[in-house]
Amino acid sequence: MVECTKKIAKLDLELTVEERNLLFVGYKNVIGACRASWCIMSSIEQKEESKGNEQNVKLIKNYRSKVEEELSMICIDILTIIDEHLIPSATSGESTIFYYKI
Repeated sequence: MVECTKKIAKLDLELTVEERNLLFVGYKNVIGACRASWCIMSSIEQKEESKGNEQNVKLIKNYRSKVEEELSMICIDILTIIDEHLIPSATSGESTIFYYKI
């Protein structure tokens, strides 16, 4: 869903309310899944540290950093789309405010 709405956003046209909502929900779901993964890994990491399992802690930190990098790239992606395509093509105040709120 994210990829399809991203293609529409890059057309530099005013998005309808439904298209804006689809874009928002798509990114919200992707970011929410990454955040949930990060939280679970952080919790497991803390438990392993308290047990003294340094080998497991090292593996978890490595994987957690990959999830952080993925989350960062997703956020940069949507911010770039908003800054370069959506805000410049917004014709109504409602659209502009919606993009700034994101």
